[in-house]
Amino acid sequence: MLLTFLLLLCILDVSHTDEHNHIYEDSEEVVLWMNTVGPYHNRQETYSYFSLPFCEGPKKDLSHYHETLGEALQGTELEFSGLDIDFKKERTSVKFCDVKLTEEKYQAFVYAVKNHYWYQMYIDDLPIWGIVGEIGENKEYAIWTHKKFDIGYNDKQIVDVNLTSDAKVKLEIGAEISFSYEVKWHTSEVKFHDRFDKYLDPNFFQHRIHWFSIFNSFMMVIFLVGLVSMILMRTLRKDYARYSRDDDMDDMEKDLGDEYGWKQVHGDVFRPATYPMLFSALIGTGYHITLVVVCVITFAIMGELYTERGSLLSTAIFVYAATSPVNGYFGGSLYARMGGKVWIKQMLMSAFLLPSLVCGTAFFINFIAIYYHASRAIPFGTMVAVTCICIFVILPLNLVGTVLGRNLAGQPDYPCRINAVPRPIPEKKWHQDMFMEPSVIIVLGGILPFGSIFIEMYFIFTSFWAYKIYYVYGFMLLVFLILAVVTVCVTIVCTYFLLNAEDYRWQWTSFLSAASTACYVYLYSFYYFFFKTKMYGFFQTMFYFGYMWLFSLALGIMCGTLGYQGTSSFVRKIYSTVKID
Repeated sequence: MLLTFLLLLCILDVSHTDEHNHIYEDSEEVVLWMNTVGPYHNRQETYSYFSLPFCEGPKKDLSHYHETLGEALQGTELEFSGLDIDFKKERTSVKFCDVKLTEEKYQAFVYAVKNHYWYQMYIDDLPIWGIVGEIGENKEYAIWTHKKFDIGYNDKQIVDVNLTSDAKVKLEIGAEISFSYEVKWHTSEVKFHDRFDKYLDPNFFQHRIHWFSIFNSFMMVIFLVGLVSMILMRTLRKDYARYSRDDDMDDMEKDLGDEYGWKQVHGDVFRPATYPMLFSALIGTGYHITLVVVCVITFAIMGELYTERGSLLSTAIFVYAATSPVNGYFGGSLYARMGGKVWIKQMLMSAFLLPSLVCGTAFFINFIAIYYHASRAIPFGTMVAVTCICIFVILPLNLVGTVLGRNLAGQPDYPCRINAVPRPIPEKKWHQDMFMEPSVIIVLGGILPFGSIFIEMYFIFTSFWAYKIYYVYGFMLLVFLILAVVTVCVTIVCTYFLLNAEDYRWQWTSFLSAASTACYVYLYSFYYFFFKTKMYGFFQTMFYFGYMWLFSLALGIMCGTLGYQGTSSFVRKIYSTVKID
């Protein structure tokens, strides 16, 4: 166990170099890293900065390693600019290279200008963006050749960086273009821990619409909880009273009585779900995802993870690997209670269900990225690292959780006996009982949960697919809690109606009706893509819909587990309260 933990730490590589002290002495070197360049409207379609015929500065080359696994997965490709920048040392219009425009270089620059290419750089981990060029009034293509850096410092720390592009030069075949830069330094009152505030957009994320959506969702929670309490408690009170009177009747009166409703399926309601191995693997994965989401949001609230490249993704991977016993415990215990015997196969399915789907989709997109020579292509070493985490960390910890789950919570303790022969499910009249059909319940079950997170999805999508940094993780945690309550309430109501129709297929129905929320989220992603963005091209389209599929899948498994858990507690409660012969 210790070796696997050390292996994970080595893979994530949390060590720091001198550059990461963020403290500079006078005239000490400040490194300008060139990251990526790509179309402004396709944020994820990025290429190496020097894939365009830019030239490097004269200074000695430095190599950059991926500091975290998240940085490597996000396609961060830092290359040394070669520009000579020293702390507090100003430079005025330093020419560092010339580029002669051949036909190939001319076409490369023209293509970049046509497609509104932007580039990204880093100074002391602070991102900087600039535009390659622009199209003039006479359809002339020009690029900016002069970079002016205005850097603010507070004591010995860099707290602000601004870039101004200047010296626009018309593109012509055979022309010789000179590139230059200058550096200005100024003191700043900005504190080091506040230096990322300028990149945030409070007017966008803390808009009245955002607050109104939170309030609206909160009111929906109050309404649903009240509705569930009123309808179910009132209805169940009548059922309890009627079933209590049954205890005083003799057998003849019971036989002549008008028996219907959820009591009639007490001998089948705890029958194992069909495909118990898959079902238990999904439930175990759902518990796992839920815990990871809560932990990562909590860490993001406390630690401001958005200030470090790839830190949010690295944290999510580390938490997912470290909490793998949760997956094995809940999945293994449920499979054991359902009478499952092939527990090793179930454990393997539970451990690799989500990682295989994520890796399969990511590797498919990776092949497209390799074809396009994009920086988003995942390095082979990173693939090996992910595989090692799955095999040497996630799998052993999942095995531990499965063993504990089977031994501590694997004994069935249902309040009712299970009949040897399944009871026939009454046929439903479509025009009268259409809402009692599991298929209809599944389709309708996700509407209200999706409505509770609809606005928040817009802000999350915008932060990921546009140039916004998501930082309101307190809002996200509140929306997550609202989603959980709404999902549980809606699923309980749907399950009660299903049981009243004497249909005991509630396990998969409760899971899928809650999971259908993800279907509406994925449909919304189509609307967002076509009406809220200007993305284009095969690569960006595959990237967008591929990762939105993964996001929706994880959301669906999580919501399905929340719905099943709430419904399971409800079903056990009502059948344990009523005395059933």
